[in-house]
Amino acid sequence: MSPFARKFRLGRALALVLVLGLAAPPVLAQEAPPRRVVSLNLCADQLLIALADRNQIASLSPLARDASMSFLAQEAQSLPVNGGSGEVILTEGADLVLAGRYGSRARRELIERRGVPVAVLDPWRDLDQGRAQIRDLAARLGHPVRGEALIAAIDAALARSHNVAREPRSVLVLYRRGWVPGEASLVAEFLRHMGLEPMQARLGLPQGGLVRLERVVAMPPDYVLLDESDAAAIDNGTALLVHPALKAAVPPERRLVLPGRLTICGGPSTPAAIDALAAEIRAKLR
Repeated sequence: MSPFARKFRLGRALALVLVLGLAAPPVLAQEAPPRRVVSLNLCADQLLIALADRNQIASLSPLARDASMSFLAQEAQSLPVNGGSGEVILTEGADLVLAGRYGSRARRELIERRGVPVAVLDPWRDLDQGRAQIRDLAARLGHPVRGEALIAAIDAALARSHNVAREPRSVLVLYRRGWVPGEASLVAEFLRHMGLEPMQARLGLPQGGLVRLERVVAMPPDYVLLDESDAAAIDNGTALLVHPALKAAVPPERRLVLPGRLTICGGPSTPAAIDALAAEIRAKLR
């Protein structure tokens, strides 16, 4: 091959490399995980404690240490707690704030106007949404493996409890003041998974709402599911749940009870909530 031909072929090769290099998509730098994360919401507290490094947590919400509501209250004792105001958050040097969907919008907007990113976490409607939320937050915090471990724990609890009910029975989830949650809820999903039938639709409340005592007594479910804290009549909100008419229609042996701190949030408490509900069903369904 002549020197000219060799130079021509080399030139074509170099030109091809240059064209390919220009055509290739740029490699995007991965966003660095936040170093100071603030939580303004009880459910965000739980996920942050479970998924973040301790030195990433700048502060948690005021409810984080309340053992009656917070599943990880013990773990929160050694972590800072904020006062909940936007002005306080801005002085903490946060580079990410976790907020609940139904928290103060004005507070979120104040924080965002000052250039601090805010991640708004929705309450879990179902487990698929919960898994997606765990994955998204774990990746943003820089710990995707921890997210997958939490999801695996939830799935293992589901596997242990599948169809644990010996036969189909109706269950009414009943909270203080006669509040019935809608069918699209975590607890309703757990009940169906375990072989039981949530009763909201039969009472005309598929979206949830208040049910009258007379309605429940006239059409009693096989079982009711109650919050553990509502077992005593301490105010007008809980008086309905211990009413003699309801007790006669659904006696204590047909009442499933769960601690509220297991179900108030989806997240680290979810495996424990599933296991506790399955244990109640095994113990009380006849």
